[in-house]
Order: sequence, then structure tokens, then C-alpha cells
Amino acid sequence: MTEIHPSQRVAMLADAQNLYHTAQSLFSRNIDYAALLEKGVSGRELTRAIAYVVRADSPEEESFFEALVDIGFEPKIKEIKTFGDGSKKADWDVGMSLDAVTLANHVDTVVLCTGDGDFSRLCSHLRHEGVRVEVMAFEESTADELIDAADTFLDLSERQETFLL
Repeated sequence: MTEIHPSQRVAMLADAQNLYHTAQSLFSRNIDYAALLEKGVSGRELTRAIAYVVRADSPEEESFFEALVDIGFEPKIKEIKTFGDGSKKADWDVGMSLDAVTLANHVDTVVLCTGDGDFSRLCSHLRHEGVRVEVMAFEESTADELIDAADTFLDLSERQETFLL
């Protein structure tokens, strides 16, 4: 399936940590999630939009989570884990992958908003199942294997005026 048409059912899965840290490190700006969702759906039928976020006890994060809901995203929140050596970790790779595989029977297209190369195998699996896979991320920090595994890749860096606040 290579064509985009209005009756396609779309799920958007956004790796908020990946997008945030990349936008900050490259441009010192934030992501415009409303524009991300609008462009990702592209006039098709939105089945589900999920933003995978991490609670880091920052004062502004609750308003960010509420803004995501207002835009149309379902935030899935994971608490950050602090280990005995002081290191911290919270990643959503397995959760995003499981959601994508679960949603595959209910959608025609999955839009992954991440540059993480760990998702390249997921793309291959979804495409094998007949699901179109689109990736939206910053090319500078997107793994080549992820770009190669997707049906299409949209470089957010090329449209900063659209995707960054």
C-alpha cells in the first residue's frame, strides 16, 4: 500500500522524549504537537494518537500532558526510575512496539514519530503485515535503518516553521 487516501485509518505513536531532546539539542525549541498530528494524519481517518511521555517531576509537565489531550493525543505516562548508582531511565520502546503491533489489525497506516533505530524491526514487521509505516523525525538524529525500513520519511528539520514552536 503506497497511496494515501482519505479513508485510510491512521494511528500516530509519538516518542515524546526522543522528539523533545532532539528538538532541544538541534534547535533549542519545542515540538508543535498540533502540527505534528495534523500533518501525520494528512486528512485521513485518525483511529488513535498516543504520546509516550515520562514524568520527571518538572513543574510544567502536567500542563504539557493536558495540552496533549486537548490536541488529540492520549498521553501514556511512565515514571522515571532512579537506580542505586544514581542513573535514571525511562523508555517506551517496548510499550510503543506492543501498541503498534496491537493496533496493526485496526489501521492501514502507523505513523511513528521517533528517530530511534530500535524501531526499524517493528517497521519491517508492520509492513510485512500489510500496514503502511510513515516516520516523522529529525533526519540528523534518525537512524538510517529506520528511514530505510519505513514506507516514507518526513524530515521535521526541513519544516521547522511548521513543526517547532
